[in-house]
Amino acid sequence: MISLPITSLTAIVAGAVILLLTIKVIKLRRKDGVVLGDNGDRVLTKAIRGHANAAEQLPIALILMGLAELQDASTSILGVLAAILIVGRSLHAIYFGIAGIHWRCRFYGMALTLLAQIGLLVTLAITVLG
Repeated sequence: MISLPITSLTAIVAGAVILLLTIKVIKLRRKDGVVLGDNGDRVLTKAIRGHANAAEQLPIALILMGLAELQDASTSILGVLAAILIVGRSLHAIYFGIAGIHWRCRFYGMALTLLAQIGLLVTLAITVLG
């Protein structure tokens, strides 16, 4: 039986982040009666982009993580990269989900996300090729 505990735990948290961002978009759409698009509402646009960015970034990171874990990559390295990814995605989500949060939250969130993805790419490449 295949067991991917690091990827699975990361996916649980990542799924919760996406769920919370989805709920934010739904609430804003219902409040203003917007069925499709953003109706020119900057707050809704920001929420939609925050949700979309998470939906774009998290799947590739989880795929890389799962493949690396399947290839018996170091669990301590994967654990650190998972933590960096989740902190990054959480900071990013906070910026997009809460009004008035400083833009640096978004910046550092994305920087940590990219750092984790680069780390996952390198870890997978070393594990497969090394």
